[in-house]
Amino acid sequence: MIDFRYHLVSIVAVFLALAIGIVLGSTELQGHTIDALNAASNLLNSQLNATRTQRNNYQTLNSAGEQYLQTAEPKLLARLLDGQRVVLVIEPGAQGSVVSGIKQAVTDAGATVSGQLTLQPAFNDTTGATQSSLSSINGSIASSDDTQMHAVANPQTADQQQAAQLIATAILEKTAGQSGLSGTQAQTLLTYYAQADYLSVSGNPAAPAGRATLAVLVTPQNAPSDGANDPANQVLLAIAQEFAAASAATVVAGDTAGSAQSGSAMSVLRSSSVSGAVSSVDDADMTLGQITVVDALATQLAGGKPNSYGISGASAVSPNPLPSAAPSATATAQPHATPPGKGGKPVKNK
Repeated sequence: MIDFRYHLVSIVAVFLALAIGIVLGSTELQGHTIDALNAASNLLNSQLNATRTQRNNYQTLNSAGEQYLQTAEPKLLARLLDGQRVVLVIEPGAQGSVVSGIKQAVTDAGATVSGQLTLQPAFNDTTGATQSSLSSINGSIASSDDTQMHAVANPQTADQQQAAQLIATAILEKTAGQSGLSGTQAQTLLTYYAQADYLSVSGNPAAPAGRATLAVLVTPQNAPSDGANDPANQVLLAIAQEFAAASAATVVAGDTAGSAQSGSAMSVLRSSSVSGAVSSVDDADMTLGQITVVDALATQLAGGKPNSYGISGASAVSPNPLPSAAPSATATAQPHATPPGKGGKPVKNK
């Protein structure tokens, strides 16, 4: 029969074993474990420090490259767009520094910014009330200016595309001096859309003597909430298509962060058929991208095909090789001169 003394010995043995385990765990075993953890921690800290150093080096190199390009930009772009006129079309939510950087690059290339159209959020609204208003304005303008509206492929943005077609007739021409709307007609057209809060205008892009042959569309800084199928993206495609048809060259430009987002205007454009009509630049918030915008326009003026440039799913960083100085708009408008890219030889400046 098991007596109390047996139970006592068993209990003591259990606690003795537990005590021995604790002692061993806090000495021999604990030392090995801590050493291993310390070694792993030191290794991770070393890797982190190396990564930070590498990141800082890249930032330094990027900053140096940016400073160099800012200094070299006037020389790199000199006369590439000599005598040309460029109109800027700004989408709602576009980054202001992108717009100002492109303006500077265009100026450095010898071109003049004829004006700027800033689209308002209402222009991207495809609901019934807005469509009805836009359709009414389109019909009134087309009738008074005797403009034949062409068919559109996407019913969702039909009124926006027809508006873009009409706006293009007021601010763009394929060759300088091309006959089109009178100054009064063009100004009245823009006023209709401005008074309805579809856009705002700065400069005088509708002046007959100063209409642009080149266009740059600046995309929003952030992807729209509904992604690729958001009406804002579809409207941008419609605008780009109409401006490409009415100009000698059109470029769509965006910033690095916004262009890389899923469902961004840039990604939607590049996956559409419109990408074959316009060049696109996805890093126009950087000096390199702003230079590329000008290079892309000059490349098309010289007869090159549109392409996608930049760092987010682009075909190339920039046009290569860089185009030579493009013909001036004045030379293009001379009698019997064949516009560049239309089958004739470029007209040389005198």
